[in-house]
Amino acid sequence: MLKVNPFGPSFSLFNKIPFSLLYRCGFRRAFRIFEAGHCNSFAKPVSIANVNVNFFAVDKTRNLSAVATAKKSGLNASTSSSRTNEMTKKAKKKARMESPEFLLKIKLDMCSKHGKIEEALRLYDESISNGVSLNLHHYNMLLYLCAREASGDGNQLNELKELGLKRGFEIFHKMVGDEVSPNETTFTSMARLAVAREDPDMAFELVKQMKSLGIPPRLRSYGPALLGFCEKGNAEKAYEVDAHMFESGVTPEEPELSALLKVSINTKKADKVYEMLQRLRASVRQVSESTLQVVEDWFKSKDAASVGAEKWDVKQIKEAVIGGGGGWHGLGWLGSGRWRVVRTEMTENGVCRSCGEKLVCIDIDPKETENFAAKLTELACSKEVRADFVQFQEWLQQHGPFDAVVDGANVALINSEAFNLNQLKNVVNKLQQMSPTKRSPLIILHRSRIARDPNNRKWLERWQRAGVLYATPYGSNDDWYWLYAAVSCKCLLVTNDEMRDHLFQLLGNSFFPRWKEKHQVRLSVTRTGLVLRMPPPYSIVIQESESGSWHVPSIADDDLLNPRQWLCACRSKKTP
Repeated sequence: MLKVNPFGPSFSLFNKIPFSLLYRCGFRRAFRIFEAGHCNSFAKPVSIANVNVNFFAVDKTRNLSAVATAKKSGLNASTSSSRTNEMTKKAKKKARMESPEFLLKIKLDMCSKHGKIEEALRLYDESISNGVSLNLHHYNMLLYLCAREASGDGNQLNELKELGLKRGFEIFHKMVGDEVSPNETTFTSMARLAVAREDPDMAFELVKQMKSLGIPPRLRSYGPALLGFCEKGNAEKAYEVDAHMFESGVTPEEPELSALLKVSINTKKADKVYEMLQRLRASVRQVSESTLQVVEDWFKSKDAASVGAEKWDVKQIKEAVIGGGGGWHGLGWLGSGRWRVVRTEMTENGVCRSCGEKLVCIDIDPKETENFAAKLTELACSKEVRADFVQFQEWLQQHGPFDAVVDGANVALINSEAFNLNQLKNVVNKLQQMSPTKRSPLIILHRSRIARDPNNRKWLERWQRAGVLYATPYGSNDDWYWLYAAVSCKCLLVTNDEMRDHLFQLLGNSFFPRWKEKHQVRLSVTRTGLVLRMPPPYSIVIQESESGSWHVPSIADDDLLNPRQWLCACRSKKTP
């Protein structure tokens, strides 16, 4: 319904519009037509010159009213033109979806999804014969499939690998001939094809071309060249690719660092081995079984036994450890002789069951926590209703800080199909008893949980009145709320949520895993109820001690039945 100010100039204009036009088109549309076609100023009276108005008359046959009829240049023409444009859009869309180019795209996408290279190549040959114009997407799908088979990712027969390699370069030459501009995906596929042809130099040159063309390389762009040089044992070229990655702001992950570590071991570059272990410590923290095996092979080798300082400055080492936050010094190999290498476990207090050394708890820079809280706020406000989250921040400033934050729904539903309030109450009471201030923890719970069960509502509203329960609004994701509360209060977070979904991936893998390790309290189900599993008093990360020994943790689901495996490597001589 058109909203009209009865006291403004538009009201007089509204009175000028024939009622028959209002009846036919509706108030809103009639007003728009009248204003757009016949009015330059609201102040002057206007008239509709090109509309013939027939007064209403009763149709005796159908008992309906006859309405105004417009000239060809008037309303009917406008409506007809609108309908024609709409039909034209639909016709264009239909024509586009039925075009050979679009149908080829759909078919190639399906081939890519199911790894059907032979069918994709048949479609390609057929399209070229029929004169179908291929675009960037078509070529990228074909090159991806060829690179996939040529590199062996498709786990197919050698014939298909050769087919992918041969046709991949052929298709790329056709793409260049058609003057289709490549993008990052194109270069990455061609780099994989180059390495499949055992030519990592070509793969590296392709990455350099990307940068010169203003196309930012990604980690996957560098991967073929880096891994190709490592497999060939060409350490110097691998280090060159690594340096180029650094210049481009691309950070290697475990597969790349593991490959660099292995090629450094094979080429007897002990200093580079040390560097790669430090980089694994800083960015990966816990390693996969394959990387752990590479590390173990190094410490068991004669080369590892032959390197290391027999004497060192204890004060200098200690200062370096303190300066780095603990758990490493970065000043090179210490000690001499063979290493004693054992796969072992840690006690609850972080004492190695093999060498007896106690692991340390590595500090988190307070500035990093502040920056993380700011990033968390930015992300939450972009995903949630900003006003709701800001209101929560203000509430937290008024009622906080807390010693612990509880993910209410997660705790109440552990080992239970229904919301178990008593289970939640028991955990809250335990945390309150453990608190130095004996204060209740903050409970974060979705508002729908409070309104759902009348029996629970009374108790939950009591917590709410006491200022220890915050009900997140309808339509919100309470994960943002309990995570922000725990980070901003610098306190414990009680939840069994592994925090691995897309939401938490947005937070990155630099600071967040370290924060979670030091702050997350998990719960185990026993016959007597839930048991709180406090964060370990040591950091689960590669650690280098002041005496020169190393402890490397594996990636594992660390539980009571299957403790995490650690690699312990220490010298027989530990003192300078």
